[in-house]
Amino acid sequence: MNTNWLDYTLLTLVIIGAINWGLIGFFRFDLVAFIFGNMSWFSRIIYALVGLGGLYLISLFGRIRSVDQA
Repeated sequence: MNTNWLDYTLLTLVIIGAINWGLIGFFRFDLVAFIFGNMSWFSRIIYALVGLGGLYLISLFGRIRSVDQA
């Protein structure tokens, strides 16, 4: 299975999550809650996917390191 699409998809999702956290930190504005409702089932799924995407992308450090050593 080619994980390249998975890497790009999750990276995009995590970037969107980071932008949302920036909006929360700077302006106290939660874009996900604004669009989907405050802690609705759908917003919770989005938060969970962003978190899982971040955990998966931790593996990116090891993959970058192995490419650098090759």
